[in-house]
Amino acid sequence: MRFKEQTPDEFLISELKNNKEEAFDCIFRRYYKGLCAYATNYVYDLDQAQSLVQDCFVKLWANRDRADSIESLPAYLSRMVRNRCIDHIRQVKSLEKLHEKLELEEFVINAENSLLSREFEELLVKAISALPKKSKMAFEYSRFENLTYKEIGVKMNISSKAVEALLSRALKLLRKDLQPYITAVVLAIMVWMSKL
Repeated sequence: MRFKEQTPDEFLISELKNNKEEAFDCIFRRYYKGLCAYATNYVYDLDQAQSLVQDCFVKLWANRDRADSIESLPAYLSRMVRNRCIDHIRQVKSLEKLHEKLELEEFVINAENSLLSREFEELLVKAISALPKKSKMAFEYSRFENLTYKEIGVKMNISSKAVEALLSRALKLLRKDLQPYITAVVLAIMVWMSKL
């Protein structure tokens, strides 16, 4: 059954609840472009906006058994898209903070390598070897192959969020194992900066 453009939203919602893909297609065609324009106001990137809107439609289909709770389809979809955009923005900001933190830690690790001789390098190799398998793998992809979270996630068949958690765990364990050296490097950096 093909729905006409003027088919009321209420009917489409009831048909959606009854697993009618044609109703879903009609809703998608009716609201997709407008929701993409709406999402672009939040994320300022059309490709990202389209991806977020598609996520919302996937969620709408997945939760179709609860469709009868939808009072206004445009309001419901707009709210879904807005919430998804806000979640995305928070995630991006969180990743940016983590990247800044990782860059600082990478600077400290690089400073340690140049200041603390072969003994430190041996300890670092030992500490990395002692990491749990997945944390070690994520850390090596990040540090030695310079892969992004997304690229690491693809290689390891996990989400970017899982990669973030693995790297956070790896850095926490390394920080603990290398604490005496990190303190020495921070002090050396402070002395060096005071001479500038």
